[in-house]
Amino acid sequence: MSEYSVGTPDPAIKPKVVNKTTLAWASWDWGSAAINAVMTTFVFTVYLTSELFGDKDANSVVLGNALAIAGFAIALLAPVMGLRSDAGGRRRFWLGVNTVIVAVLTAACFFVFPEPRFLVLGVTLIALASVFAEFAGVNYNAMLPQISTPATIGKVSGFGWGMGYLGGIVALAIVLFMLVTPIFPWAGASEENALNLRLVAVFSAVWFMGFGLPVLFAVPEIPGTAGGPRFTVLQSYKELFYRVVALARADRHTVYFLISSAVFRDGLAAVFTFGGVIAAGTFGFPLTQVIIFAIVGNVVAAIGAMLGGWLDDKVGPKNVIVTSLIGLVVAGLGVFFSPDATGFWIFGLMLCLFVGPAQSSSRAFLARLAPAGQEGELFGLYATTGRAVSFLAPFLFATSIALAKPFVDDAQRYGILGIILVLLLGLALLLPVRAPRRLGVEQLA
Repeated sequence: MSEYSVGTPDPAIKPKVVNKTTLAWASWDWGSAAINAVMTTFVFTVYLTSELFGDKDANSVVLGNALAIAGFAIALLAPVMGLRSDAGGRRRFWLGVNTVIVAVLTAACFFVFPEPRFLVLGVTLIALASVFAEFAGVNYNAMLPQISTPATIGKVSGFGWGMGYLGGIVALAIVLFMLVTPIFPWAGASEENALNLRLVAVFSAVWFMGFGLPVLFAVPEIPGTAGGPRFTVLQSYKELFYRVVALARADRHTVYFLISSAVFRDGLAAVFTFGGVIAAGTFGFPLTQVIIFAIVGNVVAAIGAMLGGWLDDKVGPKNVIVTSLIGLVVAGLGVFFSPDATGFWIFGLMLCLFVGPAQSSSRAFLARLAPAGQEGELFGLYATTGRAVSFLAPFLFATSIALAKPFVDDAQRYGILGIILVLLLGLALLLPVRAPRRLGVEQLA
């Protein structure tokens, strides 16, 4: 067993947010920042949507559609992966397998040369990596109840997100000063055939793999169900349907939250996925400035995530999420109407500030809803249903650009409206959801 387990804390042990187990768990978040911040947000997707591969608006549409297809794949396959890993007691195993696959796909981006004919290869690798990263995240997020208590669930979740953002800061700084604008000359910094940008993929793969290992040793494997079912693909979907129906009968507000969070979390992911693309394509940021913005933005996001985790345990996760989503919509509109780079800096950093609290409190919200002994099942549903609409934000981003392109020169800007629409829909679905019961002092001891 891990040091703590939600619902069954040892009363003799004072709850701690940071210990060797939570550090090892959060190390995976730190490592995954190389995928999220460097590859899919601020560096490699900016490279793919640049004029090196043709028209920037057309490239953005291709990237958005590829990620939308990846979202459909996640929605189709995640229930199978989640149910099989839970039933077989293979959570840690599949976290390791999917982490390795993501690292290999990321490293393969080294072969995406700066020519239009390599665009499809590039977006395909990025899309596949996002699919397997989500499969890894299914098992990673499900470990949260193993390493926290009711008193620390919000703070531990926020600590993990904060570590992810801080890891992004360090990874982006290394990319900036070693590959994009090197502080000393070396062969890997050569811009010929975009060697320096293609080496970013190799660096990201090694970073993710290295920091993704500690959790595999620190958090024990969950026990399998002796003689339990082994689901076929069809049986997996039937089982998921039966579980959702049973859950809806027991507590429909939990199902409402699963639906609303599926929508607004997709919007949250899109803020970072397309943030660098918009900074470069719409506001004319050179890659160096995109990375500098990313570093500052990750500092702001880390502060927001950790502050949100603290507020979560004080005022409850729903209040944190609602406030964050409203802040994101206002900041997103600010970015859309900004005439220049100064406006993007101001409102872009506002977006960063509000993303972290919404992400961390979403995990904590569900953990507080879970009845004792059913945490694993609920987190499985959260993971498997949470990406059911993961195609929505990329699709609306790409569609908004495609619809605007015949009428305006700066069509990429209109992709922001597609993301805002997803955030508004998620907020509207969340408002009727009953907030989870707050714990009393005696339960936090």
